[in-house]
Amino acid sequence: MVTYMVSLVKKSAHITTEAFGVENLPKEGGYVMYPNHQGKYDALGIIITHEKPCSLVMDKNKSNGILVKEIVDLLGGKRMDIRDVRQAMKIIIEVSKEVGEGRRFILFPEGGYDHNRNNVKEFKAGSFKSAMKAKVPIVPVALIDSYKPFNSLSVKKVKTQVHYLEPISYDEYKDMKTQEVAALVKGRIESVIKEQLQEK
Repeated sequence: MVTYMVSLVKKSAHITTEAFGVENLPKEGGYVMYPNHQGKYDALGIIITHEKPCSLVMDKNKSNGILVKEIVDLLGGKRMDIRDVRQAMKIIIEVSKEVGEGRRFILFPEGGYDHNRNNVKEFKAGSFKSAMKAKVPIVPVALIDSYKPFNSLSVKKVKTQVHYLEPISYDEYKDMKTQEVAALVKGRIESVIKEQLQEK
């Protein structure tokens, strides 16, 4: 149902999304995808190109808009109040448990997307606790030009890219601190974005 809804949004807004590295996604079990954050289309671009069902963690204050509320509810998404540390920790624990049971989540480690465009802001190290507690693969996802949809009243055609990078296995990150994992994921995403923008 959500895929159908997103496909209608894409068609009406003249959005084309290209996916790369889909073969990198783990075939079995749960994992957490950590993309850079650019705008309102980010999660939709992943959902429409991710073959298996996945869910997402979203800022509670932004999760009740038109269509957004329905998508979050249908996906069984998590609404995180980033100003309430206790509630945020509860969500991290819930995601960790569900990912350990085989679910797949999208979690934006930047937290927000205030005019990020194709620049990557600092990643919040605590965002990686869900994957690390569950000992599941961490999948870096590089989004390019995802800020362009819904950014103006123009009906001009827009093309975005979703790059699924090689997963970081538990064995690879088990001896690392959350800050080190955050830096590793951020670095890999920035590298792909830089490479793709140079080719344009």
